[in-house]
Amino acid sequence: MRILNVTAQKPNSTGSGIFLMELMKEFANKGHTQALVAGVYPEEETPVPDRVTFYPVYFEQGKLNFPIVGMSDEMPYPSTRYRDMTPKMEVAFKESFLKQLDEAVRDLDPDLILCHHLYLLTAIVREHFPDRKVFGFCHNTDLRQMQKTDLEREYITGQIRRLDRIFALHAEQKRTIQDIYDVPKEKIQVIGMGYNSHIFKNESLRVNDGVTRIAFAGKISVKKGVESLIRSLNYLGYEKERIELLLAGGAGNEEEYEQIVELAKKCPYKVTFLGKLPQKELAKVYNSCDIFALLSFSEGLPLTVIEALACGDRVVMTDLPGVKEWIDTYAPGADIRYVTLPLMRNVDEAVPATLPDFERRIGQRIWESVEAGKTKEVDVSRLSWTKIAGEVLKVLSLTS
Repeated sequence: MRILNVTAQKPNSTGSGIFLMELMKEFANKGHTQALVAGVYPEEETPVPDRVTFYPVYFEQGKLNFPIVGMSDEMPYPSTRYRDMTPKMEVAFKESFLKQLDEAVRDLDPDLILCHHLYLLTAIVREHFPDRKVFGFCHNTDLRQMQKTDLEREYITGQIRRLDRIFALHAEQKRTIQDIYDVPKEKIQVIGMGYNSHIFKNESLRVNDGVTRIAFAGKISVKKGVESLIRSLNYLGYEKERIELLLAGGAGNEEEYEQIVELAKKCPYKVTFLGKLPQKELAKVYNSCDIFALLSFSEGLPLTVIEALACGDRVVMTDLPGVKEWIDTYAPGADIRYVTLPLMRNVDEAVPATLPDFERRIGQRIWESVEAGKTKEVDVSRLSWTKIAGEVLKVLSLTS
């Protein structure tokens, strides 16, 4: 089978990028011929799986003389917000991607075009290739853009509605897709999330020295709840040697990052900034820690939580829509303590007045997790990229 994979942004720097790369690896392992169209920077090397032909769309040169347009307003690399695109930028975006897409389609003659994010580029692909089979993956950031940004809303909605199939991460997300795009529920399939079991596994690297180590992985930003996580530690009341916080990830916004670094200096416990880590190094961090904390204000289905559970961590996380239901189904008995979100505005921004209570709740859940001690083993064997790749191919065979 011939599969063309499409994303508007870098294919290896975010959760959706990992999703894309892992799927391509699985398709390659099954012997399928593939190509990839993605937005990148000319000076950077983009690793793609073996036997995948890459058609890069270069930003910050030629017509695309601006940074990559990111699905999140704050990306872990220089980026342009969709809300800031001018009509001239839109034209350059469309023409540049279509040039590479046309070449890829001529060369590959794909049986399936797989687009990541239900947003502008996926709409362009659907319109431009009306006779091709086009599937779309939702990663939640696309839904936030639709809820917050007026860019080409009617055009995007109309084209997304015409996709042959849409994949959602969980049932709650499926309902949101139906509401936003007016897509019949029969067109949407809940597919979930996988993880790399070869890298993320319990290797017992924890040291019995009386210190509880808490990990976070993701963008170091306010919307990822990092500020609230640091402030929540003020409510623990342990001796300063008892707790250590390790933050793995790059800056979303440099000013915000420096603000968080300054906040960490006032924390009663040691806070270490590890920077962005390769997956194998991140697995070592999970394995050296006791608790994984993710206090994001908005997520689809956080891959980092699954990876941390596979490495034997207890988890403290925000009670994000649809996530608890999905984890209870696919990883029953997982040692997770959920924290009710603060009052939100504009989809992913917390109302400042509600943050102190939110941070006290985080502190309480972390304290409970520290006192609980040893983690219960959890079976995450049902969560695999192999399974998800198989589901996509099965849907293709049913719709052909």
